Amino acid sequence: MSERTWVPVPEGSPFPVENLPLGIGARSGGRPTAWVAIGDDAVDLAAIDALGAFVDIELPDRCWSSGRLNEFLAAGPAVWSMVRAALGDLLTDRAAADRLARAIVSRADLVMGLPVAVGDFVDFYSSIHHATNVGRIFRPDAEPLLPNWRHLPVGYHGRSGTIVADGAEIRRPAGLRMVDGEPLYGPSRRLDIELEVGTIVGVGSDLGRPVTADRAGDHLYGLCLVNDWSARDIQAFEYQPLGPFLGKSFATSVSPWLVSFEALEPYRTTPPVQKPPVADHLRLDEPWAFDVTLEVLLQTSDMRARGQAAATISRTCFADMYWTPAQQFAHVTANGASSRPGDLLGSGTVSGPERGSEGSLIELTWNGERPIELPDGSTRTFLVDGDRVTLRGWAGGDGGPRLGLGEVTGTVVPNEEER
Repeated sequence: MSERTWVPVPEGSPFPVENLPLGIGARSGGRPTAWVAIGDDAVDLAAIDALGAFVDIELPDRCWSSGRLNEFLAAGPAVWSMVRAALGDLLTDRAAADRLARAIVSRADLVMGLPVAVGDFVDFYSSIHHATNVGRIFRPDAEPLLPNWRHLPVGYHGRSGTIVADGAEIRRPAGLRMVDGEPLYGPSRRLDIELEVGTIVGVGSDLGRPVTADRAGDHLYGLCLVNDWSARDIQAFEYQPLGPFLGKSFATSVSPWLVSFEALEPYRTTPPVQKPPVADHLRLDEPWAFDVTLEVLLQTSDMRARGQAAATISRTCFADMYWTPAQQFAHVTANGASSRPGDLLGSGTVSGPERGSEGSLIELTWNGERPIELPDGSTRTFLVDGDRVTLRGWAGGDGGPRLGLGEVTGTVVPNEEER
């Protein structure tokens, strides 16, 4: 247990006092409010605010009780930092224990929802390893990266209305896909996952006023985990010439806890060298990569029935991403488009250069040619009904504090037409 805080923090917990991620949760029968995670517990921010925890900080009205963190995020970096410092002081001040103890509950007693109301969702394609793998699968006789890829963070506008919280069931989508050379409407047979990291916009930007990458830190709050589920067969038929649509818009899972860039500062690192040099508005004056380890776990319905734990099918590192969160935000606003607090920027699939570090099944199985063997004796090329996928991520460990991004889980359920 940590001796630094009066709230018990188990050794190796992803939520030590160095982390302090924020989320929205509700106790049984209660309404959603804002919480901060510490160890196996969570602190009710509205309750400790009422007790004077933030008396010297100018906070927006109802920012802890509105059921979303957007109002808090809009307050900006100075307020974020002051709240974080105040929480750290309170949780390490044993004189505060009796006063605040009633505001603390076990995280297991909370039902967590989406941490923000997402206005706009942009999904990128920022891993050079993922883009190269997919290019080789679909264009084996051509250059895997298209000419624009090294010049800008390729992305598309996603659908915020189908962003779902941790634990949500993922109904198998239906759409038109090629079957025996003819387009046929029906449930996807090539349902996939995408291991992504999401960047949450804190302070928005004004319409007509681009934000350069070197100013992105004034706007971006922190990271979460994202599983941008994909129906590869639907996507393959529809995406030319305008890009992904129904094959991507049916569900996007987001983890419940937001980890601030301030907490992740010790794990900031230098991103890959970009060649050729990028345009001026995308140039960085500080490193914007983060040394975060990511894993994909898969558990079949038979494994659950037998009490078998989920199998880790991929492990990779977020630091390998070619395009950084700051450059993604700069690209979103480069044409003068505005942004708002709570907007979500998906990194795109995070893949590494080695086998077993790919962040999607289409890569892990090389488009179905190399099935994955699972502990229950089954194999997978793409997901079947009943499969449960969990993404998790963390920075540090190895003798120092381990800062977790938490987990996000989704379980595939049948399409109504399959019943």
